[in-house]
Amino acid sequence: MSVLVLGFDLTILNVALPTMAADIGADTGELQWIVDSYAVVFAACMLPAGLLGDRFGRRRMLVAGLVIFLAGSLIGPFVSSPEAVIVARTVMGLGGALIMPLALSVIPTLFDDDERTKAVGAVTAGMAVGMPAGPLLGGWLLDHFWWGSIFVLNIPLVALGIAAALLLIPETRDPSVPRVDPVSTVLSVLGLGGLVLGVIEGPTRGWGDPLVVAPLAGSAVLLGWLVLRERRAVRPMLDLELLGNSAFRWNAIVAVLATFVMAGLLFVLPQYLQAVLGNDPFGTGLRLMPLMAGLLVTARAAPPLMARFGSRVVVSAGMAVFAFAMLLGSRTDVSDGYGFTAVWLTVTGFGLGFALVPTMDAALGALPASRAGSGTGLLTTLRQVGGAIGVALLGSLLNGVFTDRLDTEGVPGAAAEKARESVVAAHAVAERLSAPRLAESADSAYVHGMGLALLVCGIAALLTAVVTAVRLPDGGRGENRGYGSPRKEGTTGRDAGIAAAKGGTGQ
Repeated sequence: MSVLVLGFDLTILNVALPTMAADIGADTGELQWIVDSYAVVFAACMLPAGLLGDRFGRRRMLVAGLVIFLAGSLIGPFVSSPEAVIVARTVMGLGGALIMPLALSVIPTLFDDDERTKAVGAVTAGMAVGMPAGPLLGGWLLDHFWWGSIFVLNIPLVALGIAAALLLIPETRDPSVPRVDPVSTVLSVLGLGGLVLGVIEGPTRGWGDPLVVAPLAGSAVLLGWLVLRERRAVRPMLDLELLGNSAFRWNAIVAVLATFVMAGLLFVLPQYLQAVLGNDPFGTGLRLMPLMAGLLVTARAAPPLMARFGSRVVVSAGMAVFAFAMLLGSRTDVSDGYGFTAVWLTVTGFGLGFALVPTMDAALGALPASRAGSGTGLLTTLRQVGGAIGVALLGSLLNGVFTDRLDTEGVPGAAAEKARESVVAAHAVAERLSAPRLAESADSAYVHGMGLALLVCGIAALLTAVVTAVRLPDGGRGENRGYGSPRKEGTTGRDAGIAAAKGGTGQ
């Protein structure tokens, strides 16, 4: 339930932006910050969130994250200015930063090796259901209610998640973890915030803009300072020692690269389905279902394949299938229609599922129960930053190609400048000026840019498949890949977590 809500919020807001622009008078910059404020806070606050869960209780902090997310969702429907909506989204981002790592950190303490794979698959499926369902539900809500209804949707889901966490999840913690270092916390929040802010603003402002260069340069200094400080600390908050474990390190690298290309795909595809193929928001969500179906199928199929062939074979094969799907998608033409897209989207879902589910499972399996929170916080932070960079870099590539190839001959100067902003803006200008040639040029330019972005994704996925086949530890089922002593025979992850919560050694 927790990650399902986060999946909704990744996609549902985009459906409501035009309505919000009309109803509360938000301009383009304010609309951008309504979206970006959530992403910046989400990525910047995840590292201390995992440590807080280890120290003060993972269930307690998960419930706290859900309560904060609920507070933002309660603010959103009743505000009437862009600034207030940005505040609501910022609060939701803070709640999401607690929810995501702690929803994962309870898994190693509650489930043994076989069940853990199913649990990771359930989390992956929950996020997968939320992303394409967001436009579906958002489109339906906007057809029947006001724009604030997209926030109301979160309220019953979060309330149910809070009740389930309190009733069903035993409390686990590790009292021996280091205290939260205020200086390191500030360095991590500001450093990651500056990095995400820079890569988000780069494609729109230009990479040489002072408001892009300053956050990126500042983030490099702050994160470098953080690493030096944590390496000298006796009990570091940023658990860099986890990266010394080959199983955790290589599975984390694969997870970040997979998230990078997935985020790029989810950025370019909805605009193609809406602007080029002419679908409404509900129809766009419906046409993303083949991707979700592939992820749902692999969530169930991955565990037995891992038991038989090992994680290295399954992950490298999944990334190879993913690469094939991206290379196939890069051949999309304006005249192909949705049929060809549905084929490579289905293949994409299969490949991505077989890569992400085993990778996340193996990375979590490499963590001892006592460091589950800090480890999952580090992993989810790396994935979120990888996704933000994927959107920024691939979006910049797509926008550059689109601008260069868009034919605005005969279009007045101000209208031509507006058309270059996006394929949606180009269609709006073409409709206003009755210029079908401009719309055709926009479709062609966007599809060409999308093809190039998918080609880059395919090459990145192919290289990841090769590296995975060579360097990823195989990690057979039931093998102890973490730190500390092996789990005693007959002791499940749930038992280990409860033992840790009572002050025992746990895993």
